[in-house]
Amino acid sequence: MSITIAPDQIDRIARNQHEDPFQVLGPHSMEENGKIIWAVRAYLPNAEKASVVCPELRTEYPMHSVHNPHFFECQIELVELPNYQLRIQENGHERVTYDPYAFSSPGLSDYDIHLFAEGNHHRIYEKLGAHAIELEGVKGVYFAVWAPNARNVSLLGDFNLWDGRKHQMRRRANGIWEMFIPEIGVGEHYKYEIKNHQGHIYEKSDPYGFQQEIRPKTASIVTDLHKYTWNDSEWMETRRHRDPLKQPVSVYECHLGSWMHGSTAEPPLLENGETGTSVMVSDYKPGARFLTYRELAAKLIPYVKELGFTHIEVLPVAEHPFDGSWGYQVTGYYAPTSRFGTPEDFMYFVDQCHANGIGVLVDWVPGHFPKDGHGLAFFDGTHLYEHADPRKGEHKEWGTLVFNYGRNEVRNFLVANALFWFDKYHIDGIRVDAVASMLYLDYFRKDGEWVTNQYGGRENLEAVEFLRQTNNIIFGYFPGVLSIAEESTAWPMVSWPTYVGGLGFNLKWNMGWMHDMLDYFHMDPWFRQFHQNNITFSIWYHHTENFMLALSHDEVVHGKSNMIGKMPGDEWQKFANARCLFSYMFTHPGKKTLFMSMEFGQWSEWNVWGDLEWQLLQYSPHAGLKQMMSELNHLYRSEPALYVQDYDPQGFDWIDCSDNRHSVVAFIRRSDNPQDFLIVVCNFTPQPHSHYRVGIPEKGFYQELFNSDAREYGGSNMGNLGGKWTDDWACQNQAYSIDLCLPPLAVLVLKLDRKVTQAALEGQSSSGA
Repeated sequence: MSITIAPDQIDRIARNQHEDPFQVLGPHSMEENGKIIWAVRAYLPNAEKASVVCPELRTEYPMHSVHNPHFFECQIELVELPNYQLRIQENGHERVTYDPYAFSSPGLSDYDIHLFAEGNHHRIYEKLGAHAIELEGVKGVYFAVWAPNARNVSLLGDFNLWDGRKHQMRRRANGIWEMFIPEIGVGEHYKYEIKNHQGHIYEKSDPYGFQQEIRPKTASIVTDLHKYTWNDSEWMETRRHRDPLKQPVSVYECHLGSWMHGSTAEPPLLENGETGTSVMVSDYKPGARFLTYRELAAKLIPYVKELGFTHIEVLPVAEHPFDGSWGYQVTGYYAPTSRFGTPEDFMYFVDQCHANGIGVLVDWVPGHFPKDGHGLAFFDGTHLYEHADPRKGEHKEWGTLVFNYGRNEVRNFLVANALFWFDKYHIDGIRVDAVASMLYLDYFRKDGEWVTNQYGGRENLEAVEFLRQTNNIIFGYFPGVLSIAEESTAWPMVSWPTYVGGLGFNLKWNMGWMHDMLDYFHMDPWFRQFHQNNITFSIWYHHTENFMLALSHDEVVHGKSNMIGKMPGDEWQKFANARCLFSYMFTHPGKKTLFMSMEFGQWSEWNVWGDLEWQLLQYSPHAGLKQMMSELNHLYRSEPALYVQDYDPQGFDWIDCSDNRHSVVAFIRRSDNPQDFLIVVCNFTPQPHSHYRVGIPEKGFYQELFNSDAREYGGSNMGNLGGKWTDDWACQNQAYSIDLCLPPLAVLVLKLDRKVTQAALEGQSSSGA
C-alpha cells in the first residue's frame, strides 16, 4: 500500500505537535488515473486494528498502519464518501465510533472571529466553550477555545481516558482552536491540554465552561443551558419598563454558603426535572453540608420576603476553588458554583425569587483573578488574560492577577460575561467588586511598582473604557436592571451616563457615608455633639452621584466586630443604636444594602465557615430588631417619598441639621407628588426629650408611622400616642411646628393624615358657622 502522506506529518501527529491535524487525519480525496480515491487516516493510540465502516453501503474497508504502529490509513475508490465510522480494536475490546476528523467546522464563522478580535462579540459564549449540538445527523459536542500562543491544543476527558493524543484540535484564525466530538453529550467532564512552543503542558478548565466539578476537582462539564423552562416572563417584561432609580431598592446581601447549612440528619432534597417530584441525593454522607440552590429557594426566599427586602444580592456565585475567598477569586466566570447544585438549580432559585417579587443581584469580579493552575493564569503558556508586566498585571496585596483590559479578546470575555448572567440566568443586576482597583494603576502599589498611562497619569484608561462598554451594552440589552459600582474613591461621575463622560453605572456604593456613620455610632453619645458633621455631610455631596447606602460584609470581618458589637453602651443601648442607625439609613436618600446577620443583631463577626447565629432569635432584643427591620422595609416600600426622588434635590429638605447640642436632626422626604411628604426626626443620644419642637410645612394632624423605640422592637415605648397636631407657631423656617416627644436613640417618621385633618377642619367650620 502506497503512503499518501509524508512521514514527517505523521510524526508531528504522533508527537502531538500539529496545529491543524485535520490536514492529515480524516478523509482526503485525490484523483488518480481519472478516478476519485479517498484516503481515510486515523491516529489511534493503543489500537491494534482498525477499519472504515460505511453503514449506508454495508461495506467495511480494513485500515493499515503506516510509518507508525498507531497511525492507520485506507484508500477507498468512491466518487463520494458517505458518513463513515471507525471500527477499532484495542486492549482486547472492540468499539465502533464516528471519526471526529470527518466533520467540518460547525461553530464559529469568519464574522464571529472578526467580532471577537474586535472585542465586540456580545454573545461569544454561544460560540466558544462546549456546546451539545447535532452535526450531519450525528449528536455530539462542539468545543472551541481561544489560545493564540499555543503550539497545539487537545481535548481531555472521560471520553478519551484523558489522553491528549486522541483529540487534537484544529487552529482557526485569531488563535481559536476547535473540534466536534461525535457521540458524547451533556454531562461529559473535560479540560484543554495546551502546549506552548517550549513543549510545556498546561491542563486548563474551559474559560467559557458553563459548569465545573465540585472542588477540589477542576474539570469543566458539558452543560445545556436551554433545558430549564422559565416562568418569569411577566416579571421580565415589567422590569423593562421600570426606572430602578425611582423604585424602592433594599438589598439583602447574602453569602449562600454561610447563611445556613443543611441538616446533617437528612440528605438534601432535589427536584426531579422529569417528574417534578423531590428525590434524595443518593451519594449523601452525614456531616455538615451546604444548602442546595433549591433548598435555598425554599428557605432563604421566604425569609427575605418576610423581611421586606426588594432584592437578594449573592456574593459571587461564579465558580471559585476556595470557600474562604468568599467567592471573590473566580476561576469559572461562566459557571455558577457547583457547591450548591447545577446551573438549572440556580435558574430555579432566580425564577422563584421573581415569583415572590424579589430581584436577584450577583457580585461580579472583573478586577482580578487567582493564579490557580487550572484557571486563566498563564493560560496558553503566555500572559494571555493578564499583563506580562507585574507592575500592571499583579495585585501583590491580594495575590491575584489583573486582566489586560487593552486586549480586545480579554475585554470581550468580560463584557460578554456580564451580559451572560442577565441573558441566561435572568438576574436583575450586578454589583461590580473593587472598581477602584481597576481605575487606578497605582492601587495598593508602592512607588516603582507601577507604570503610568500614556499621558503620565495614574488612571487606567483601558479599564475606564472597558467599564463604559460593559454598562452601555448591559443597559442596551436589558433596560431596567442595576449596575452598581463598589468604588471607594472620589472618581467623578461613576454613576453618570457614558455620553456625558461618566462610567455608566446607575448606582454607586456610598463608602463615605458608611465610614462616617460607623465612626459616629461607635463613639459614646456624649461626644456626638462634637461630630454632627458625620450625620449631615453626606447630603452635601449626595446629588453628585446616584448613591446606594451599604453596610456590607466588609464591615463585619477581620476584627471589626459585627454591627451590634460596634455600638457603645450597655446591651439595651447597643440595640437602640443599631435600630437608630438602620432607621436613619432607610430614611436617608439613596438605595440600601444590608449584609445578612445585621437584621437580627448577631454578636459574632461573620464566619464564612459557619452558620448565622439563628439561635439568637429566641431572645427578645434580637427578635425585636428583626421585626423592626421587617416593618422598616415595608414602610420604605409603601411610602414613595422615601424612594421616588432619591436623586432629585427636590426630594430632600433639612428642617434642622444644626442642633448638635442635642444630636438631633429633622428633615423632609418628598415624592414627586407635592402633597406626599414625610417628616423624619432622629435623636442620636439616649437622652429623651419630652417637648421638642420641630418646624412643619403644612398644618394638620401628623400620624406617627414609625418609631424605632417601639416596645415590640425592644425599645422603651416612648412616643407620641399615634400622632400630634401642629401648632400655629412658625419654627425653623416652616410656617407651623409640632411639639414631639423624642425617644432615646430613636428615629420617628410622621406623615400628614389629610383625611383626619380635613374632617377636623370641616368640623371647625361647621361649629363656627
